Amino acid sequence: MNGSINSFESFGLVDGPGIRTVIFLNGCNLRCKYCHNPEMWKMQKVNYTSDEVVKKCIRNKPYFKRNGGVTFSGGEPLLQYDFLVETCKKLKKENIHIAIDTAGVGLGDYKELFENIDLVLLDIKHIDTEGYKNITGAKSLDKFFEFVEQLNKTNIEVWIRQVIIPDVNDNEKYMIELSNFIKKYIKNVTRVDFLPYHKLGMEKYGPLNLDYPYKDKVEMDKNRCNELFKFFNENFKDYYNN
Repeated sequence: MNGSINSFESFGLVDGPGIRTVIFLNGCNLRCKYCHNPEMWKMQKVNYTSDEVVKKCIRNKPYFKRNGGVTFSGGEPLLQYDFLVETCKKLKKENIHIAIDTAGVGLGDYKELFENIDLVLLDIKHIDTEGYKNITGAKSLDKFFEFVEQLNKTNIEVWIRQVIIPDVNDNEKYMIELSNFIKKYIKNVTRVDFLPYHKLGMEKYGPLNLDYPYKDKVEMDKNRCNELFKFFNENFKDYYNN
């Protein structure tokens, strides 16, 4: 099985536990206004076999130590489903911890994937239809909920990721709503991370002849982001205790 891969990161420290090999797959059906990987939106040429990917990961295995592993990111890795599943199966035979970083917007049936991964890093773009549409360009949250419904039938650990954007969701009201949203819809959440909005990918848009939608928006103040995270946790701590 062959796949379209943009790049590899050998010593990832923020995409799951421990030291990880992060594999960035091409293709995404969302157009998030703050995206810092627009070069991965379109599917590019097929350039790696699953065996080649596994070989690269095995070379890095000594660095994983006790809790590292491999994370598939993108783009949206779910769009290369067959390649992803085949590669995960081979990595599992090597006893490697596998995570996927996803917005949950894929092709539909995830049963075989869920049988071969250990962790889902689930990106929440927004919690209501209008906010989601405004940020991603997608018409509804239906695909997201379809993914979550199947994920909830497993015991896979889930880490939530939420980008905090000035004048979009940087307020206490959204924090309460986000807490209630996760409690109501998503099981097995063991960690929530807030990612302050930044412009580190903005310079990529010009060479791709793309307009950066948030060019006039200020970056998220990290101290304010930390304050909001503390407020969120006060409302969410009972979830962890259950």
